[in-house]
Amino acid sequence: MAMRSRTARLLSSITHKPTSSINGKLSPFKNQPDPVSGSGSFSSSAANSEVMNSSRLVGWKGYEEYRRALYGGNITHKALLVDAVGTLVIPSQPMAQIYRQIGEKYGVEYSEDEILNRYRRAYEQPWGRSRLRYVNDGRPFWQYIVSSSTGCSDSQYFEELYNYYTTDKAWHLCDPDAEKVFKALRNAGVKIAVVSNFDTRLRPLLRALNCDHWFDAVAVSAEVAAEKPNPTIFLRACELLDVKPEDAVHVGDDRRNDIWGARDAGCDAWLWGSDVYSFKEVAQRIGVQV
Repeated sequence: MAMRSRTARLLSSITHKPTSSINGKLSPFKNQPDPVSGSGSFSSSAANSEVMNSSRLVGWKGYEEYRRALYGGNITHKALLVDAVGTLVIPSQPMAQIYRQIGEKYGVEYSEDEILNRYRRAYEQPWGRSRLRYVNDGRPFWQYIVSSSTGCSDSQYFEELYNYYTTDKAWHLCDPDAEKVFKALRNAGVKIAVVSNFDTRLRPLLRALNCDHWFDAVAVSAEVAAEKPNPTIFLRACELLDVKPEDAVHVGDDRRNDIWGARDAGCDAWLWGSDVYSFKEVAQRIGVQV
């Protein structure tokens, strides 16, 4: 009875943390190239701002305490699920720049702005061949995107561009402290999985970046046959980690795909660039000091 009363008090102290939208990231592998979103508007007065910040802090602390009470220790979650593009890794150069640079020798004449606009239009169109964009290696889908974006259907151009995005030249880690943080989390008993809308090139890409060994599991939409925000991919990641969805927290940069999708699966979820800004902060919120 005492534990139930304590839990009830903790639950009653939790407040919803308002989050603001962040700039969407356009990359060759993101499920949806989001437009730049405006952030939420709040009162400009210093007093109101201070009150709101204090409220969020109190709400989060209460939530932290509640989560730790569930496990009887310092850890708030048993597993961390991490989005790939936009959270774990980002393109080293803008997509349109690479499409144009590689395409010049194949006769591509469109400007970077035009390539970007055509890419967005192509990506927004329903993909008629399948309910999934990323099936196996994703070649048919990417051939359509590349030819629509550049006006070039040369197979050699496509192969060079396609293979480029499997190398460490094309990508770099969002957070240079990621390796240290993930090691600390796993040493503390927290399991980690990548959950990504991606084709089967994700695994060789993680190997190329020398970070595949950081994770206990990888859930790729092309292999799971479900793309975020479909909760199936999050449930599969939890199965691979042998944890219940309610014991996992997912971190990603897309409100619809990552936050809504994870919560539909029963997982907790934090928005990268709004709720958390680094993996060190993620670890601290889980209760692991780095």
